[in-house]
Amino acid sequence: MAEMNITSSNFEELVLRSEKPVLLDFWATWCGPCLMLAPTIEKIAKEHSEIAVGKVNVDDDPSLAIRFGISSIPTLLVFKNGELADKSIGVVSEEKILQMLGI
Repeated sequence: MAEMNITSSNFEELVLRSEKPVLLDFWATWCGPCLMLAPTIEKIAKEHSEIAVGKVNVDDDPSLAIRFGISSIPTLLVFKNGELADKSIGVVSEEKILQMLGI
């Protein structure tokens, strides 16, 4: 599945109401570590159809970053059944991300 662009206007529908676990990547175009993590996120999105993967550009939609207290990027949030289940800050391995998702 392709990565979804998550905004404050589609967050409830695509994340909170998702029947699948959702990996949410808070990032920005100017963030070097975010760009380092991006290929791993893309790989997970392509290889794991049992989850949904979304990206939140903190410059385009700062309200979601504020809502979840995101002060450093990249930050990954995992939602399960509409609830925040796990959080990771910084560049992490594919194995760590899959562990967060319970895969």
